[in-house]
Amino acid sequence: MNDVAVQVSGLIKSYGGVRAVDELDLTIKRGEIFALLGPNGAGKSTTVEILEGFRGRDAGDVTVLGIDPVMATRSWREKVGVMLQSTSPRSFLTAREALTHAARLYSNPRDVDDMLNAVGLMDKAEEKPQELSGGQRRRLDVATALIGQPELVFLDEPTTGFDPEARRQFWGLVESIAADGTTVLLTTHYLDEADHLADRIGIISAGQLVALDTPEGLRQRATGARVSWREAGATHAETTETPTAFLRNLLAQHEGEIDRLEVTHPSLEDVYLDLIATPEAEADA
Repeated sequence: MNDVAVQVSGLIKSYGGVRAVDELDLTIKRGEIFALLGPNGAGKSTTVEILEGFRGRDAGDVTVLGIDPVMATRSWREKVGVMLQSTSPRSFLTAREALTHAARLYSNPRDVDDMLNAVGLMDKAEEKPQELSGGQRRRLDVATALIGQPELVFLDEPTTGFDPEARRQFWGLVESIAADGTTVLLTTHYLDEADHLADRIGIISAGQLVALDTPEGLRQRATGARVSWREAGATHAETTETPTAFLRNLLAQHEGEIDRLEVTHPSLEDVYLDLIATPEAEADA
């Protein structure tokens, strides 16, 4: 079990008779980047909070770095970094002071200036959270989660408010800490982020894990391709399992170039939306 960072078996958590998490089983390996995806209300946040030790459970077995989170010790806490979905936007401490204070809680923290550089906040080090943009505050949250050099880090919607360049820089940071052996559990609503970063993706819906695979494995679950083109002032589209044969027939029916001809294959987002679709969701729509 030394290669397992998180082990969950039969996890159940209910609120008012409604199961937010319904007999969930999950294994996360040490050193991997694992993305947990799901719509709002699917049980994703509850599951993560149970793993972090912030919320109790009704039933099931949970171990994180070999310890049940409800029995968490100080030494266990030092091995776990947590980035919450939102934190207070106001503080009396500057970014450097906040990180310096956080670093004192750990026996082997990262260098504060190195951490500020890593998240792109060195030029904002003397500013307080209320003086930072939303994206810059999220970077400070990331730095706080990583300052203790955790073995496992929880990143909850980490790039909310980031501009495209900042997101790419953050992806590089996550890849670098994973390369050093840190296990990363990431929740995000950005499918391209999960696709780029994750070794494996778990998709949760209505409290249950409906898919668990690599990004490529999930994409391969979708079949068919969409062929679209424009003709006589109208856009036409067909979904086909044999796009090459369809194109041959289409080309044989036209002389010269076909206007706005495109062939697109299902994306990870397409697979995700299909997996989380439920009769209840369709009825609400």
